[in-house]
Amino acid sequence: MRAISGRRVLLFCALLAPAWLAACGNDEALNQIRDQQRLILAKLTALDEKIDKVAARSVAPPRAAGPDPTRAFILPVEGSPTKGPEDAPITIVEFSDYQCPFCARSEPLVHEALAAYPNRARLVYKHFPLSSIHPQAMSAALAAAAAQRQGKFWEMHDKLFANQRALAPEQIKEYARQVGLDMPKFERDLQSDEVKTAVQEDIKLAQRVGVRGTPTIFVNGKILQNRTLDGFKELIDPVLKGPATTPNPQQAEGS
Repeated sequence: MRAISGRRVLLFCALLAPAWLAACGNDEALNQIRDQQRLILAKLTALDEKIDKVAARSVAPPRAAGPDPTRAFILPVEGSPTKGPEDAPITIVEFSDYQCPFCARSEPLVHEALAAYPNRARLVYKHFPLSSIHPQAMSAALAAAAAQRQGKFWEMHDKLFANQRALAPEQIKEYARQVGLDMPKFERDLQSDEVKTAVQEDIKLAQRVGVRGTPTIFVNGKILQNRTLDGFKELIDPVLKGPATTPNPQQAEGS
């Protein structure tokens, strides 16, 4: 910014100097200034070219758009809230944020996918609160994780999404009362290391596998790119029709 500002000052002076001298009627000095002006402009042009080259070299490479769609990631599910039979051949893992409007809109689609494959698919929820743009997402995630310790995760999950524009601390406590939580235990759990660790472990896993935004959904370790029922079927049907498959052992978690 300093270089740009300095060049502007030089250019301003170079352009205005002839006008000043012309007003004084000094033709010889005017010619000299014009020569100097051409020299200054040439130097500024060369300087601009150097700055552009340096800037081009310093630009960071673009960030990956998300998890590699050609890979099947190993996504541990132990300890996470689940819905559906544990031995289901299809595991849907969703990284989500309670303050994300796109996550709320994806809820009916996920339920539709589960309904299309009864007893053959299960849902695993993972917390990925985008705190930099959703300031109440972390507190909502902690509340859901605390409700899980009382066996009420999905009730709290639904309540938070239904009220995602009203997630102030006192409002969240009211939702906890509405779903029938033991309030003293709930408030203790909100502050506990166990609940905070559960959320942080989900965030770390998301970062290791390249999750950038929410919702991000995996089907048996492969990212769902086409977020429609047909998109789910494109990933699920081959697994159900073919031999049982597992992620490549060499494609370790987040590697």
